[in-house]
Amino acid sequence: QVQLVESGGGLVQPGGSLRLSCAASGRTFYSYSMAWFRQAPGKEREFVASITWNGGRTAYADSVKGRFTISRDNAKNTVYLQMNSLKPEDTAVYYCAADLWGSGGTSKASYNYWGQGTQVTVSS
Repeated sequence: QVQLVESGGGLVQPGGSLRLSCAASGRTFYSYSMAWFRQAPGKEREFVASITWNGGRTAYADSVKGRFTISRDNAKNTVYLQMNSLKPEDTAVYYCAADLWGSGGTSKASYNYWGQGTQVTVSS
């Protein structure tokens, strides 16, 4: 069983920054592919960013490319999402997800475990 706990969400003005964290349980965190997804009210959950087990490969949704950065610290069992130049359309609940056996990717179906989510609101 893997538990994922997100933190770092909140209210921020347009153009501001936030850093989300996702702390994972499990002795083999270093082997998991990890990702962030988000879900806005009335919309489907969508891919934001992913990172392979060693951080060697990352992927981003076009809507966040150049503004968001995913990273991980395997010694701390934590994955991060640095979000800069935030826009009102980034407002959503952000979820951390883990793929224990595969290489992750952009599909929700690839991920075995999910966190409870953290709210990000971008508004003036």
